Amino acid sequence: AISSHEKAIEIYEQILKDLQSAGNAGEFYTPRAITQFIVNRIKPQLNETVLDPACGTGGFLSCTIDYKRENYVCSDSDVEVLHKSIQGVEKKSLPHMLCVTNMILHGIDTPTNIKHDNTLSRPYKDYGNKDRVDIIITNPPFGGMEEDGIENNFPKNLRTRETADLFMALLIKLLKDQGRAAIVLPDGFLFGEGMKTRLKEILLQECNLHTILDLPTGVFLGTGVKTVVLFFDKGVSTQKIWYYQLNLERNLGKTNPLNEKDLSEFIELQKTKAESNNSWSVSISDINKDTWNLTPNNPNVEDTTDKRTPEEILSEIEFLDFEAAEAMAAIKELL
Repeated sequence: AISSHEKAIEIYEQILKDLQSAGNAGEFYTPRAITQFIVNRIKPQLNETVLDPACGTGGFLSCTIDYKRENYVCSDSDVEVLHKSIQGVEKKSLPHMLCVTNMILHGIDTPTNIKHDNTLSRPYKDYGNKDRVDIIITNPPFGGMEEDGIENNFPKNLRTRETADLFMALLIKLLKDQGRAAIVLPDGFLFGEGMKTRLKEILLQECNLHTILDLPTGVFLGTGVKTVVLFFDKGVSTQKIWYYQLNLERNLGKTNPLNEKDLSEFIELQKTKAESNNSWSVSISDINKDTWNLTPNNPNVEDTTDKRTPEEILSEIEFLDFEAAEAMAAIKELL
């Protein structure tokens, strides 16, 4: 029989799904399959501090609590360590309230470490060693723009109004040396230029970006944005990046969401960074240092890009126009 506590969690998760179906929660709802899978890959230890600086309804944090409880908690003192290790910040009132509820349902009776605030509103320089954490797992808002003035909290070379980029800059700073992170971003971050080029250079120099998971369109319901998950460790520069491209034989949607089975090959191959039809490695020496373009171009898939020069394309157009003119003249003669 299902317990009252399990029933409460079930009702809570149904509320999230209903909000998402109504189109009200897409901006702060991350699919359960993604949150669970990322936490399992990061493997947070009991005493490691875990922060989600844009925690929404707390999906990553609740999965972290479950993971730590299942793997490490054996005593009341362990429970206390677990509770103190969970940190979250959420800007908007509704998701913050839902996150607090989520934490209570997951055993944290007084979730004082879940702040109702904007992580980006504090000046970048004010974050010091005491603010650094062992693990950051997050899915910052896609394509959002911060209000005027927020960008001034950051150094000149990192100023932008794009929310995800600001979070990326801050995330690198907030990690301790040897700290680990996973962040969900629009795939445009990989090939974007300007501010994104500077961010990628900092990321690759200060961290080991060891894995990029390329997700198909439709993972996040209600948005057509294609996403990637970046896994990295701070303290050692990147030498090689292992890519995995998730190719599914079905379209994802409300009645057919991403599930754990979809990610099983990635989980197995990531253990050894093995190469396959869907995975490959790229050396940092092979990446363009002017743009730091990290686009996942699968070398195992035939390149169908048109390699013709503009002159060749124009020549073919002229030939096709000539053929069309001849055909039209023949038709006129028949008429």
